[in-house]
Amino acid sequence: MAKVTLSVIKADIGGFVGHSAVHPEVKEKARACLEKHPLLIDYYVAHVGDDLVLIMTHEHGRNKGEIHKLAWDTFVACTEVAKKLKLYGAGQDLLADAFSGNVKGLGPGVAEMEVEERESEPVVVLMADKTEPGAWNLPLYKIFADPFNTIGLIIDPKMHCGFAFEVRDLIEDKKIIFNAPEDLYDMLVFIGAPGRYAIKRVFHRGTGEIAAVSSTQRLNLMAGRYVGKDDPVCIVRCQNGYPSVGEVLEPFAFPHLVSGWMRGSHSGPLMPVSMDDARPTRFDGPPRVVALGFQLADGKLIGPNDFFSDPAFDNARRLALEIADYLRRLGPFEPHRLHLDEMEYTTMPQVMEKLRDRFIDLRLAKKARAAAGGEA
Repeated sequence: MAKVTLSVIKADIGGFVGHSAVHPEVKEKARACLEKHPLLIDYYVAHVGDDLVLIMTHEHGRNKGEIHKLAWDTFVACTEVAKKLKLYGAGQDLLADAFSGNVKGLGPGVAEMEVEERESEPVVVLMADKTEPGAWNLPLYKIFADPFNTIGLIIDPKMHCGFAFEVRDLIEDKKIIFNAPEDLYDMLVFIGAPGRYAIKRVFHRGTGEIAAVSSTQRLNLMAGRYVGKDDPVCIVRCQNGYPSVGEVLEPFAFPHLVSGWMRGSHSGPLMPVSMDDARPTRFDGPPRVVALGFQLADGKLIGPNDFFSDPAFDNARRLALEIADYLRRLGPFEPHRLHLDEMEYTTMPQVMEKLRDRFIDLRLAKKARAAAGGEA
């Protein structure tokens, strides 16, 4: 069989109600657009919060215009349904009036990998709502570089060689490759700043094959204004030379802090939930992550297994809610509210401009007093 491409493309095309969920009619429309489409081998329509997620398999490779146009046309058709239902923010992730060959840069988030199916090809599709691409940095580090999380790095001969991380500078549009374990300290300098640096892809150093890929699109950088958080997706291959399913899921037992939450302007815990519970309501949150497991079988998507429906993640959810209680008491104060650099695309610049003439430059005032013979 030819290589199979797994494409996960997501967009917020209208929330039901507010920013909390995807309306069933929107998902139904997406399924109608993808059903028996000649370009696809298989598909699954998912959601996390108010984001519609298209999971598709095909034989056309990554970054193919035909597949991206199919996703774009599906989002446009679903937007029409959203407008009919007067859903909130209908079409907000579609930043262009027309498709231009590739959805990258037009709003939707994209994660794609092309693989030659192994005898058994398990994959986990991670989907997050109310957060940014850098939210995957800590989990991907733990999955592919931390032996306290992934014991296979030590005891599995097929993993002992380690993995290579492609890290993107989302501000200056650059990339760099770090090799684990020898480059770990250097890599952590960058991926510890997830607002700017994000892990895009992970490669097996023994075979050179893809191990994981994430979406790294930043909506505010594309639109030049705040239009919603990026709500990233990620694909991870599992087993037989790659981390086990359990090792892939284990980092999410700790609800680490991510940027996003209400109006994309707050820090909050990333709470692992089932797809049914991916309805962020409290302060439009807390941020959610869903993990769907599939077996690829000649390109067919066997599944999903909704992993975070497991009660083994109940403690993580309880801890996330305790963290949410603590942070909410800080209200508009940092570190609950994001630092000023991350507030660039909210109302902050407008408020600063309005008050610009009311700020007094104390250095200039001091010089003026000194020149007038007064006290410096």
